[in-house]
Amino acid sequence: MPFRATPELLDSLSEHGIQKKYYAGEIILNNNANIRNIPIVVEGIAKVMRTDEEGKEILLYYLKAGESCIMSFLGGMHLEMSKVKVIADEDTEILFLPIEKVSYFLKEFPQWLDYIFMLYNKRFEELLEVVNAVAFKKMDERLLNFIKNKCNHTGSNTLSITHEQIANELGSSRVVVSRLLKQMEDEGLVKLGRNKISLV
Repeated sequence: MPFRATPELLDSLSEHGIQKKYYAGEIILNNNANIRNIPIVVEGIAKVMRTDEEGKEILLYYLKAGESCIMSFLGGMHLEMSKVKVIADEDTEILFLPIEKVSYFLKEFPQWLDYIFMLYNKRFEELLEVVNAVAFKKMDERLLNFIKNKCNHTGSNTLSITHEQIANELGSSRVVVSRLLKQMEDEGLVKLGRNKISLV
């Protein structure tokens, strides 16, 4: 976990949590689902998406090992339906902490509250970046930033991803993404392959 968790806290999480594995592309939490558990990524990477009424999606942020979805946490605490979709970006293992145990952890483990505040701050900054990108940045700049960030998360300069997937995560169209990627390849910024994109 990205904070100083005591052995007692880790043991308690293992005792009360339920672990489950998901393959890349599997839905961990769907839109409008009842939030009965708080997902904590044990291994792998998950992505949090927002979907509009027409089905168009946009990437909000990634969840790496030791991180949780603060929007799921807040929604669960207030007995609200999920406003986001959480998807395994690669094979991912999740620890689900039942909502009814959250109050117990807040009371028994002060560092758990620190963890929640840390997540809240990090996700707030990431959401501000999304708003800033959509409002003020051109699509080619957003696309290049997306590729760089995803490479950073995966630890590789080559992504196995389709143009359609990128368009969905950026809230754009496949035609626009394909045109901009070809332009970036011509400029020597990326190298394109079959469902692969490499940073040069």
